[in-house]
Amino acid sequence: MTSLQVRAIVFDMDGTLVDSTGVVEQVWGEFAARYGVDLPELFAFSHGRQAIDTVRRFLPDLDDDAQWAISDQLQADELLRLDGIVEIGGAEVFFHGIPASRVALVTSAPRELALRRMEAAGMAFPLVTITSEDVSSGKPNPEGYLTAAARLGVEPHDMVVFEDAPAGIAAARASGATVVVVGSGAGGDFRIDDYRALTVTADESGLTVAGLSPA
Repeated sequence: MTSLQVRAIVFDMDGTLVDSTGVVEQVWGEFAARYGVDLPELFAFSHGRQAIDTVRRFLPDLDDDAQWAISDQLQADELLRLDGIVEIGGAEVFFHGIPASRVALVTSAPRELALRRMEAAGMAFPLVTITSEDVSSGKPNPEGYLTAAARLGVEPHDMVVFEDAPAGIAAARASGATVVVVGSGAGGDFRIDDYRALTVTADESGLTVAGLSPA
C-alpha cells in the first residue's frame, strides 16, 4: 500500500462516490430502446460524460434544439429515480474526513441532479462543486478539474482526483492531477476497489492519503 501527499482531493460523483448504476442503466436503456441505439456501445461512450454529449453522439441527425430537449428529458427522468442510490463503500467516512476547504466535486451531472444523488447517498455537497452548468466543455476535456483547482487555490499537480470512467480519467490526467481509479478501470496512477481501506490526515502542509494500491 502507498501513501500520497497532496494539497487537495477532488472527486467525480457517479461510480466514484455514489453508486447510481441501476438508475443510469434504466434511464439510458429506455433511451436506447426508443431510438434503436446499441446499448453496449452507448454505455461504453456515455459513462462519465454529459447527457447532451451522448445524445449528440447517437442522434447526430437531429437539430440542436431537439437534442437539448431529449437531454433535458433524460435528466428530468433521472431526478425522479433515486431509489437504490447508495455510497461507494467507505466513501462517506473518507469524504467527510477531508477539510471542507481542501475538497471538491467535479461531475458531468447538472447541479440539481448531483445534489439529489449526494443527498440520497447520505453525503453532503462540498463547498466547491463543479457541475455541467459550470463548464463549456465536458469530460474528457479537463476544464472541470482545472476549474476545481483554481477555486481550491491549488495547482493541478498538487491535487489527487478520484475517478472511475474513461472520460473522467482522461480529463483528470489532462489536467495534470494524480489520478486514483475507483473500480476496475485503467489509466490511473493508483487504484482502489472502494474507500474502506483508505485514511486521510490533514496538517498545515497538506493532506496525506494512505492505503492506495499502485495501478
